[in-house]
Formats: sequence, C-alpha cells, structure tokens
Amino acid sequence: MDRRPGLSVRLKLTLSYAGFLMLAGALLLVAVGVFLVRQGWLITNEWGAVRATPGTIFLRSFAPTAAWVMAFLLVFGLVGGWFLAGRMLAPLDRITEATRTAANGSLSHRIRLPGRRDEYRELADAFDEMLARLEAHVSEQRRFAANASHELRTPLATSKAILDVARTDPHQDPGEIIDRLHAVNTRAIDLTEALLLLSRAGQRSFAREQVDLSLLAEEATETLLPFAEKHGVTLETSGEVTPALGSPALLLQLTTNLVHNAIVHNLPGRGRVWIHTTAGPRTTRLVVENTGDLISLHQASTLTEPFQRGTERVHTDHPGVGLGLAIVNTITQAHDGTLTLTPRHSGGLRVTVELPAASAYTGS
Repeated sequence: MDRRPGLSVRLKLTLSYAGFLMLAGALLLVAVGVFLVRQGWLITNEWGAVRATPGTIFLRSFAPTAAWVMAFLLVFGLVGGWFLAGRMLAPLDRITEATRTAANGSLSHRIRLPGRRDEYRELADAFDEMLARLEAHVSEQRRFAANASHELRTPLATSKAILDVARTDPHQDPGEIIDRLHAVNTRAIDLTEALLLLSRAGQRSFAREQVDLSLLAEEATETLLPFAEKHGVTLETSGEVTPALGSPALLLQLTTNLVHNAIVHNLPGRGRVWIHTTAGPRTTRLVVENTGDLISLHQASTLTEPFQRGTERVHTDHPGVGLGLAIVNTITQAHDGTLTLTPRHSGGLRVTVELPAASAYTGS
C-alpha cells in the first residue's frame, strides 16, 4: 500500500516524552511560584530589605529561573526521549526486519528475541511460531504438488505407452487394450477425485451438524464388507452412540478410508479389522485397528503424508491412490480433531481419531 511519508514512531514518542516532561515541569514551577507569592517573599536591594508586591517578586526573581529550568527540561526531554524511544523500539525493528525477510521468501529466518516475557517478546514468539507453521505448510504443499504431478503423469504416460504399442502391433487384442486403458483411466479418475476431496476438506467450507460416529462406522463396514470378504478379512464393529458435530459426508469418507486402508494393508486370507467407537464428556473417539506386517514407529508417522503407501505392506491388487490417510488427516484437522497412528506389537496398525463431542460446541 502506497502511503504518504509521516513522522516516525520514534519521533512521536520523543515529542510525547518531552511534552509530558515540560507539562510536569510547568505545573511544578507554577505551584512553587504560587507558594512563594502567597508567602510574601522579601527581596533585597542596595537600600535594604523591602517588601515587594507579589507580581514584582515573581517577575524579578522567579520567572528567569523558571525559564532556564523549562529550557533545560525541553532539551533534556528531547535528548532523553529520543534515546529512550530508540531503546523501546529496538525489538520492533528486529520484528520489522524479520517480516521483510519473510516477505522476500525466506521463511527459515527467526527473530528469537531474548529477555523476559513482555508484549514485544510475545509478538516475536508468535511471529516465529507463525513462520515455522508457514514454512512447514509451504514445504508440505510443494512436496504434495510434486508428488501429485508425478502421480497424475503416471497414468497418462501409461495410457500413451499402451496406445503406442497398439499402433505398432496390429495383432494386439483390442479387448485387452480397452481393459488396460479402462483400468488406467479409472485410477486417474480416482486420484483426481481424491485430490479434490482433499482440497475441499482443507478449506473447512462445510456446515456442521450432529453426527453419530457409530452409525457411520456401521455404514462403512456394510459398504466394504464384500471387499473385505474378497480378500479374506474379517470386520468387527462395536461401540456405543458417539455424537459428534461435523460434516456427515466428510466423516463418512474418513471412516470409509480408515476401514478400506485397514483391509488393503492386512494379512491376505486371514486378516482382521476392529472398528470401535467411544463417547466421552468432551471428545468422541473412533478406533480402527487391523492385523498386518510389523510397522516401525517412524514409518507409521509418515503414513499421513500424501502418496505414502508403505508398499512393502501391500498384498492386494488394490493399493489405492496413496491419499487415504492424508484425506483422513485433513478431515480430522478440519473438524478440530487429532489423528494418532500407533503400530501394533503383533503387526498391523491402530488408528485413533478423536473429535470434539457435540456438547463441546453447544457448551452443555
């Protein structure tokens, strides 16, 4: 924004300090002058002591001294005020410099203002925290954009390769080519829809209404039961009425993604998935637990990142698009909840979603 130049804050503070000091000095001198006049102060001259009038006393003896005092207070107020204003505004200069550095694209810079907590330190700490979150967000977005570009390019490149082979080999079965193109196109559509869902969930542009997580868990289980039976995975659902406040469509997508992920990353032919819901006074909890291969704690912490599939755990022909848990994490954050991924000692994964209960929003 283009603004006309004005007085600096330091100069304004200096003039304020000097002005208040002059005002205080003037009031003090007036009080002293009134006191001396009322006392009928004696002045002397070469003929001896005489009692002068109050006005004469004030003008001849007190006014010149008061003028010198006021002049001294003015100089002292300007110099001292300039120095004190500089000291007080020094932290603000560091914050301003850090802001300009961040505006130029350097998000790794931190103020780290020393000293005990005050308004400047709180502002600097809040700015450092904002920069840290912004840096992490920008880094995540760049990584996501690179991965998304790669993932979207893969089915396009595969389709091109299939068409090139079909063009050079006239004896290729057209039905096989159509089936392969259909599979590649389906995967590209699934990936695009997942990216759109991830974007919509992150914007938090949805209406909140009361939702029972236990009913969503049952609905997701019934929907994915044929898929689980196909892969020999047993689903078990338990829990109680679990009221939460949020988007029914997004929370159903969250539950479906968790159950689907638990089925896909499981032991083929003998896997198990447990879905459990519990209700607390302030939070509601959805837990999806599955058997499977051993997972390290570090690997579990990276599974919510986009396109992190953990390919060594995939035993099925339906690995997904790599956005299942990323979508779950985004939907959870959009509902002010927390997502926890914990490896099971016997293998597999335990995923816990905690959301604020409906009473936490209504205040009941």
